Amino acid sequence: MSSVTRTTTSPGTGTAPPAPAKAAAPAKAPGTAGHRDEPRIGLRSHLRHIGALTRRNTLQIKHDPESMFDVLLMPVIFTLLFVYVFGGAISGKGNQNDYVNYVVPGLMAMMGMNIAMAVGTGVNDDFKKGVMDRFRSMPIARFSVLIAKIVVEVGRMTVAMVILLGMGFLLGMDVKTSFLEVLVAMGLSIVFGASLMWVFILLGIAMPTPQAVQGVAMLILMPLQFGSSIFAPPETMPGWLETFTEYNPLSNLADASRALVNGGPLAEPVWMTLGWSLAITVVTAPLAVARFRKN
Repeated sequence: MSSVTRTTTSPGTGTAPPAPAKAAAPAKAPGTAGHRDEPRIGLRSHLRHIGALTRRNTLQIKHDPESMFDVLLMPVIFTLLFVYVFGGAISGKGNQNDYVNYVVPGLMAMMGMNIAMAVGTGVNDDFKKGVMDRFRSMPIARFSVLIAKIVVEVGRMTVAMVILLGMGFLLGMDVKTSFLEVLVAMGLSIVFGASLMWVFILLGIAMPTPQAVQGVAMLILMPLQFGSSIFAPPETMPGWLETFTEYNPLSNLADASRALVNGGPLAEPVWMTLGWSLAITVVTAPLAVARFRKN
């Protein structure tokens, strides 16, 4: 028995045309959704990427030596300025040598903050030049780019601290503790400065131009630096400013550095500095990485 296949005919034709096949949905290209896909990368690859990007950023300094002028000159200028120009007015005529021991540990805190600001303008400039877009098209972890920036700035910060301490010794700073404690004081300033870099990275991503980054950063830096115990004891200030100074994280850092260099109460300012550093990093680092991915 032969089987008969029934077909539906349409007027004017022998058989109905086959139903059109359902078009396949176009595949989404990676990174074209609301956010760019980030490759899953192991710890060893993370470290390799950070190392390669750090080398790239270091070579940039080699090809642009003027970018080290702030690191090389700022410690010298600030030390001479505050010891010989303002030192007599703040500590009294003839007491500049005593003031060296007061102001140099405080200047370490200030130096770390000023160097940290450079990472924000650098990130913003890389966005303007399209460098960050090229990085994000590569199979590397997003935060490796930012960590490499921080590593290079920490190196610059270390150079500035060494020059600052050298100037302090040349001007008569007398360490009353030990060399190891001086290194700890320098390390505290670097740790706090590194935490602030996340704030400036966030500004660098959010602001439209490097000039805008610098402007907003200075609005943050000036009150914190001059409303602190870096240059003068808080008890010499008006009551309202003394209260602000006591709760200023830069005052905690300056007091901790002085205690490590000159001796004195140590535990509270050190723990307060570490606490501020941790809090700033925990809050701003995730925000900076998230904004970097979306920008």
